Amino acid sequence: MKRVLLLAWRYVVYHKVKTAILTICLTLTIVLPLTAHMLITYYGESLMSRAAATPLIVGAKGNRFDLVLKTLYFGSAELDPVYVSEVETLRSGGLGRPIPLHLLYTTREYPLVGTSLDYFEFRKLRVADGTVPLRLGEALLGSQVAADLQLRPGDHLFSDQQSVYDITKTYPLKMHIAGVLAESNSPDDRAVFVDLKTAWIIGGIMHGHQDVVDEADANIILDRTDEEVTTNDAIVEYNEVTPENIQTFHTHAKPDELPLSAIIVQPYDQKSATLLKARYGLSKFNCLLVPRDVVEELMSLVFKVKRFFDASFGLVAVSTALFLILVILLSKRIRKREMETMLRIGCSRMTAFWLQAGELGIVLVISLGLAGVLSVTIVLAAPLFVRLL
Repeated sequence: MKRVLLLAWRYVVYHKVKTAILTICLTLTIVLPLTAHMLITYYGESLMSRAAATPLIVGAKGNRFDLVLKTLYFGSAELDPVYVSEVETLRSGGLGRPIPLHLLYTTREYPLVGTSLDYFEFRKLRVADGTVPLRLGEALLGSQVAADLQLRPGDHLFSDQQSVYDITKTYPLKMHIAGVLAESNSPDDRAVFVDLKTAWIIGGIMHGHQDVVDEADANIILDRTDEEVTTNDAIVEYNEVTPENIQTFHTHAKPDELPLSAIIVQPYDQKSATLLKARYGLSKFNCLLVPRDVVEELMSLVFKVKRFFDASFGLVAVSTALFLILVILLSKRIRKREMETMLRIGCSRMTAFWLQAGELGIVLVISLGLAGVLSVTIVLAAPLFVRLL
């Protein structure tokens, strides 16, 4: 058998063009369904692991997929706001620990996540360099953001302009980098974290400006009473928080006017989770979702689509098999004199059969190897491709 395989190998090596065509056809037929299966399995497990680690999510009623994926992966979906008053209600209810998230803005096209210090404990995130944001206007970088932008504690970066053409929007906020997170192999690596008040400064809900109590410029002061001072838009608002102006930052909004994107809730026990579900089942404006259930529903839709592609891959496999049969039949006719010569010099018909089977087997093994390498490479490189899109 070793000699038959050696002859088959010599034949395959000698006929390079024929071998290359067969190998490419088989490789492409195998690599497409294999890669699709590996990608769906890889990202499905990634989605499920992060969803399973997030007990409950509270947000405004709307698209449940957008709410869960925005909360877990900081995507680009636009959510209706839920307000800080809801956090206070959850906290006072004593059924779970609320972790607010503000996910409206970006910085250098990376998601800017406004949250509390509880988030870092909840996700088990560790600071590799510097500290967590301890002061208004400070930011904490995910490991991938720090590597991509070549930034470290002590540097600064600006929030992205909300509208290039609307001059009434606030200016980008200059944020001071307080620290860099250790790598966690999660979406947190590609995010920038600030506290909620810093996020509200970017949105113009909270602001700091020059002292208007002693201001005498009539072009700025519209009205003055013993209780309040009314100014116009000529007043200078700060776009950087410094030790000198930090005390001037304030907000005029009430808790039910301070927006959030979502609230992660850690129920204290199963009973608390059940009570929370019942409570939000009666709410007119907000909803409570179990991320694991939503992601499972999403993946079921993905697998339905995958079955359609599996059917198309099956048709491609059948056409490739028919192509191989045609090649084998044509090759057998072309090699008729070669086979007759082998029979005349003493080879059995089974030897001739195993010789051709060995040639096809070698091509198949090479194709399987190439398909495996290509599939693994595509799966490993998929996150990079996604970032470039």
